[in-house]
Amino acid sequence: MALTMLDKSTDRADKSAWPAAIAAEFEREKLNHNGCVGSTLLSESERVRVWIIRLAPGERIGFHRHVLDYFWTSVTGGRGRQHVHDGTTVEYTYLPGETRHETYGPGEFKVHDLENLGDKEMVFMTIEFLNSANKPLAIPDKVRAAA
Repeated sequence: MALTMLDKSTDRADKSAWPAAIAAEFEREKLNHNGCVGSTLLSESERVRVWIIRLAPGERIGFHRHVLDYFWTSVTGGRGRQHVHDGTTVEYTYLPGETRHETYGPGEFKVHDLENLGDKEMVFMTIEFLNSANKPLAIPDKVRAAA
């Protein structure tokens, strides 16, 4: 797969280079609208959902859909790969404490996965705002942290 360097920490390639299993999983997500934007939902109120993602080296969280305004913080830093619904593949080096805010208007969304390319655990916290332009997606009870 040929990647074009955009900056020191990000590489991109087009969707035609995605492995067959990744492309098939993406097609399934388009039907299912997976709202699990983290591995575990740690807390939920009438205003926010607080998620954690913990990925061991080589581990991947599958395709999920962001429809709510949110922010994420990279707790540990690390190198990751995302396949994004616009067909790009992004490899990026996250710094500990790096934070990014994203907002979505009515009907807007982002679908992507995340794979840990590094040799250490990669941890993220994600906070979704339930009072956003779009309704929250349903999530299964199995992702909720045990009380």
